[in-house]
Amino acid sequence: MIVDVNDIEKFCEILHHSGKSIALTNGSFDLVHSGHVNYLNEAKKMADYLIVGVNSDKSVKQYKSDKRPIIPQNQRAFLIDNLKSVDYVVIFEETTADKLIEKVKPDFYIKGGDYTEETLPETATVKKFGGKIKFIKMTEGCSTTNIINKILDIYAK
Repeated sequence: MIVDVNDIEKFCEILHHSGKSIALTNGSFDLVHSGHVNYLNEAKKMADYLIVGVNSDKSVKQYKSDKRPIIPQNQRAFLIDNLKSVDYVVIFEETTADKLIEKVKPDFYIKGGDYTEETLPETATVKKFGGKIKFIKMTEGCSTTNIINKILDIYAK
């Protein structure tokens, strides 16, 4: 289910009051690939509910490139929402997930193993709400940037 960012805080309060744990992760999820699916499957194992924040088109342009995303936000959210491991999806506007973390107050904040607590921008916000940060090893060779570069190489010839 895709939940509006304006409703996610109240929605998560209900989940928390039910005694269930929440894991939150986020990203652009542009050109969804097997690495994304593996990552989200592993994230789901950490809590009763997995909420995925999908960066809006505007925020992806700000932190990746003005040529990204390739797939519009509503389509990216739809794709992520239709994966078995994902319970809820929310589109958010910021380049970091700090405001989303403040609303969700996750038990677990999940990120890829390319981060550490020292390099993760949201570390202080997660700890402020008593959440735990968990890192998932990335699937080797799977990255949207690599896929885009491979496509560009094919059509450059």
